[in-house]
Amino acid sequence: MNKKRVVIKVGTNVMTNRDDRIVGPILNELVRQIAELYENGIMPILVSSGSAIAGKEVLGECRAKDDSTRRQIYSSVGQPRMMRHYYSLFHDHGMRCAQILATKRDFSPGKHRENMINCYEGLLDEGIVPIANEDDAVSLTMSMFSDNDELASLVAELVKADAMIILTDTDGLYTGHPDDEDSQKINEVHHEEKVEQYVQKCEKGEGQGRGGMKSKLKIAKETARKNIPTYIANGKQKNVIVDILNGKKIGTKFYA
Repeated sequence: MNKKRVVIKVGTNVMTNRDDRIVGPILNELVRQIAELYENGIMPILVSSGSAIAGKEVLGECRAKDDSTRRQIYSSVGQPRMMRHYYSLFHDHGMRCAQILATKRDFSPGKHRENMINCYEGLLDEGIVPIANEDDAVSLTMSMFSDNDELASLVAELVKADAMIILTDTDGLYTGHPDDEDSQKINEVHHEEKVEQYVQKCEKGEGQGRGGMKSKLKIAKETARKNIPTYIANGKQKNVIVDILNGKKIGTKFYA
């Protein structure tokens, strides 16, 4: 019998503090939960941001003037740093992980897609946790993913996932700004339900990731439409992934 599969997407805003520094205990808690899922017969696939901010931590300011070149440099330096974090954390739990960097072209029908399916299936069969990210070093601007939420959705479809969890720094979708007293969290959203009016605009700095709640809402609805239940939840909340998969009313669930 095949193990259930869940795609977990963790954003830069989850793994960093207010000074844009990567917080080790948050990554540790993430991997601890993934290890618990694995022990309980659920095969996790991790889609992780963070390479650009990890590179910026090392380099500081970069001489390149072009935005996309700067992103390529930061990501190229930061990606092995992120994988070193993950390799060490998974090793502590007796688990193995692997890196899969992809461009949007890899998901188009044809040999690239078939090749990537073979890679994911091979890793999952061996009990190895795939860690996916966009290959920022070679992605062309006109064909980049809108953000890693889109990448996570494509991966979820590719591996025929049973669920997808998007971890962010808020508790889910609210009827207003999460900090407003009269805002209420929306527990469930049907993929055809009109809730876009609740999304607030947000400002992000360089290296902080491209996706906001507007993107997460769009991707969550599209993924749910493919019969993959999708959750938006607070990745800084202890045990959040395990609690969601145990049926606790956490975050916002999107369903078909």
